[in-house]
Amino acid sequence: MQLKDSAAKRHRQSLKRRLRNKISKSKVKTTVRKIQEAIHAKDMDTAKNAYIQYVSLVDKAVTKGTFHRNSAARKKSRLSNLIKSATKA
Repeated sequence: MQLKDSAAKRHRQSLKRRLRNKISKSKVKTTVRKIQEAIHAKDMDTAKNAYIQYVSLVDKAVTKGTFHRNSAARKKSRLSNLIKSATKA
């Protein structure tokens, strides 16, 4: 059975969005991993620089619809608090 033109287009769009979301989430997770490794190595400069990159990636993901804005704010806040507590210790 063949899809209607509109359904086929929606399917193509969903595949593109799925791929874009997957790439975006992967970049965010990789950056989080870099930050956590830097914190464990007591390298706060690297952690702070990676956090700046992380915020940018998360905000871009919000504009593309990958993350909800409240979810992104929560993620950024938690990671920021982790960096702050590691800096104090």
